[in-house]
Amino acid sequence: MPSPADRSYADTHEWHRHEGDLVVIGLTKYAVNALTDVTYVSLRPVGTAVEPGKPVGEVESVKTTSDVYSAVAGQIVETNAAVVEDPSRLNADPYSAWLVKLRAPGAAAGLSKLHTAANYDAKYPTA
Repeated sequence: MPSPADRSYADTHEWHRHEGDLVVIGLTKYAVNALTDVTYVSLRPVGTAVEPGKPVGEVESVKTTSDVYSAVAGQIVETNAAVVEDPSRLNADPYSAWLVKLRAPGAAAGLSKLHTAANYDAKYPTA
């Protein structure tokens, strides 16, 4: 399954979808496959200021714990409580199971440094 083309992709395996002055962040299929079964999700609280390259939370699996990073500066305005309550949603569909939404009015510049879906899939194939 190719990565959705409406997002930008980081080498740290997060997807970023730009929606006006919001950026929605989640994990890629590649990341979820590498983690195997995600068992725990912890996200920073709403209101937290985030700098580029800094974590917005972490995920744990049966193999490891991994930070989830933002490629842009912003403030967390919403977290996905459904994924925190049931982390297996990430395994089922990582492109629907977003993690956080940031208010990030200047996000375009940071997102332009990330991969397109085609470039990301070529560099990190999931099949």
